[in-house]
Amino acid sequence: QFLGHLSGFARAATAQRCLRTDDLDKVGKTPGHHTFFEMLGNFSFGDYFKEEAITFAWEFLTDELKIAKERLWVSIYKDDDAAYKIWKDKIRVPENKIIKLGDKENFWPSEAKVKGPNGPCGPCSEIFFDQGGIVAGCGRPDCDPSCNCGRFVEVWNLVFTQFNRKEGGVLEPLPQKNIDTGMGLERLAAVMQGAPNNFQTDLFQPIIKEIKQGLSSKVAVPKEELICAVADHIRAVVFAIYDGVLPSNEGSGYVVRKLIRKSTYNLLSLGMHKPFLYKLVPIVSEIMKTPYPELKNRRENIAEIVLAEEKNFITILNSSDTLFSKIPLSDDVEKVGEVVFQLSDTYGMPVEETEAWLEKQGFKNLPAVVTVVHKKLEQQKTRSKLQSSMKGDVFDIKELHLAGSKTNFSGYTKYEAKAKIIKIIKDNALVKKVSKGDEAKIILDKTVFYPESGGQVGDTGEFINPVRKISSTIAGLSNGVKGKNIFKVLDTQKFDKVIVHKGIVKDGSFKSGDELKSCVDIERRLSIARNHTATHLLQAALRKVLGAHVQQRGSLVRFDRLRFDFTHFKDISQDELDRIEEIVNSCIINNDILKTKMTTLSEAKKQGALAFFGEKYEMKVRMVSIGDFSKELCGGTHLDSTGQIGIFKIVQEGSVARGLRRIEAITGGYAYKMIKEEERVMGEISSLLNVPLQKITQELQKKLSRIKELEKQLSSHRIDILKASLGSYIKEGEIINGINVITRYIEGLDIDTLRKAVDLIKEREKNVVIALGTSTPAGQALLVTGTSLTADVISIDASQLVKEAASEIGGSGGGRKDFAQAGGDKPENFPQAFNKVKEIIRNLK
Repeated sequence: QFLGHLSGFARAATAQRCLRTDDLDKVGKTPGHHTFFEMLGNFSFGDYFKEEAITFAWEFLTDELKIAKERLWVSIYKDDDAAYKIWKDKIRVPENKIIKLGDKENFWPSEAKVKGPNGPCGPCSEIFFDQGGIVAGCGRPDCDPSCNCGRFVEVWNLVFTQFNRKEGGVLEPLPQKNIDTGMGLERLAAVMQGAPNNFQTDLFQPIIKEIKQGLSSKVAVPKEELICAVADHIRAVVFAIYDGVLPSNEGSGYVVRKLIRKSTYNLLSLGMHKPFLYKLVPIVSEIMKTPYPELKNRRENIAEIVLAEEKNFITILNSSDTLFSKIPLSDDVEKVGEVVFQLSDTYGMPVEETEAWLEKQGFKNLPAVVTVVHKKLEQQKTRSKLQSSMKGDVFDIKELHLAGSKTNFSGYTKYEAKAKIIKIIKDNALVKKVSKGDEAKIILDKTVFYPESGGQVGDTGEFINPVRKISSTIAGLSNGVKGKNIFKVLDTQKFDKVIVHKGIVKDGSFKSGDELKSCVDIERRLSIARNHTATHLLQAALRKVLGAHVQQRGSLVRFDRLRFDFTHFKDISQDELDRIEEIVNSCIINNDILKTKMTTLSEAKKQGALAFFGEKYEMKVRMVSIGDFSKELCGGTHLDSTGQIGIFKIVQEGSVARGLRRIEAITGGYAYKMIKEEERVMGEISSLLNVPLQKITQELQKKLSRIKELEKQLSSHRIDILKASLGSYIKEGEIINGINVITRYIEGLDIDTLRKAVDLIKEREKNVVIALGTSTPAGQALLVTGTSLTADVISIDASQLVKEAASEIGGSGGGRKDFAQAGGDKPENFPQAFNKVKEIIRNLK
């Protein structure tokens, strides 16, 4: 919008839920830092500018909210004379209350002129509330908003977005001048309620009260900053999960997991050793029920997710000794710091906990390790910022002179149409002509090709020119249309509002301005439509069987299959899967008619239409309804009725991440082929077992029972052979540092028998270290180590032995101090692994 790509409106006002962790360590320690906050704002895209924005803001604060004018100060960018004049002459703010600040404080993004990023930017003006009398501050008579003593709180930031920063720090005036303002609801609430601290407002106090009531009476003076941090984090967690972001080890899910774990650790530090965070979910939903009434319906599901994460993290903390054993207690502070960081990043082990453990071990270089860890944490924060910095195709589109362009799509009801070539792109540059064999991207004035969007893959097909024959018969690719020049469309993508057809010139040539016939691959399109319509039925069936908490988290709609990711925190039973599949097929049999309707976003939501969290919707949306069963916002291509799907068959279901599950399914001819293939396979099994189809399961169970019995006998036989050989194994051991070191490669054993062999040797021999190996028929190397030592002998850790030896067989492992195991892919290296074990024992003192 700021770059001139208008989408139908020039003014907007918003209330946005925001989550950020840039200042995570400050949350709870300061009056106004939060991970979750609501940002109020008003925007102008080439409509009103500085004078109106400033006037609107002042009127809202002083006339609507009745904030005393004498308590308000403003800051402006040091070179913004226009803003200074408006504040001084029109608003009549006293000159001593207008503060001029520099690039860091009053240019957005901060210091963008020098540091970037490229893109829309401009000077800004901030409105501050003077808390004098409420907050002591520094007490200096010349204190003003440039002072960070806490007396002045920033209420509203008015950004005058009038430049586009280019490489080298060049500020290019935008084609239109814009406004982008932001006012934090939490800070505004503190001002309105006369609270010196955001945490003392009604947004946080019920949560803080609940935490304090849950504290043990043994905690005499609880740390207020920890309580405030938990109160903040639970709001962020609740709304993230509410919006479909579940705890995981990557992306936004990692942020949610990190906040839960940080909160759990804070609660443990406050003396709460059992899960408690989940109990705060209903409190948050009660506080926010007026603006977010749906939250109350989701609170049990959200609490369940939080509880599971809490339990998991408490288990990790309880196994801290095992995790801490990974830390090499060496003089290499870089290596130690790297492992401490990895324990925090991978396992969520708080750095403070690890530092305390190192201190107990008497680690001498702890300050240096702490420096390394904090350096790595800062590097991670920088990487995160870079990944979320402004980037994308918007500037490429502008460079190709396509800014503001729009391709008219008419493919909902047509499969072919005449069109005109607007642009041809080859090797990311505009060209006038492409010839046979050239790969190119072609942009038309209008198209019937659906671009990849909302999980649905892009259409394929052909462009033909000149047209020699046009047939209305729908019969596969080219649809009866023949021409001299053919461009094979291999994919269709969308950049902003421009639809781009990617492909290769199959025959002849094409140039800008050519008129052509565009023909979608109909059979492929219909297969995609079957899967897309089935996806809508699937989501409705999931919500009916599993509950209304089910939310779409992602989808893939191809011609040969569909994939649907959704929120659900439990395993799905086979009975539930069967019921889901049955419901979808019942809808197919009913042959319900599909209806599409263009409406407003608010009206669609009122009618109960489901919206996908990751999708951006415009003011006008397309609503797809299937009878009374399904209603969704969707821009994809669909069938006319559900009966055209034919058959729906689930082929796979499983967990993708904690609280996130995935179903893969097929429809139509693909489903029919799979059913026929399954029938053929079952027929062959029936013939091999020489039983009717109905008795296959019974016969297989009998044979499996017999196999287990034979395996048990074989294992018993192997152990008998082992017992007979133990004497020679012990006798052939090598005495090193007073310890009998027994290493042996034994052919044809499994891991359980190897483990049994170690136990049998321990029963017969004291002061012994054992390392036994074998390999599986698939070529995998299996290694076990065990120790049985008296108190007067050197201490040897079997888990450390196996880690060192496992590297020789191309693998890794771990375990207890007296027994450990490992796997690898280089069984031929067992001699080197055994030598490594002996070498370690020789070097022990």
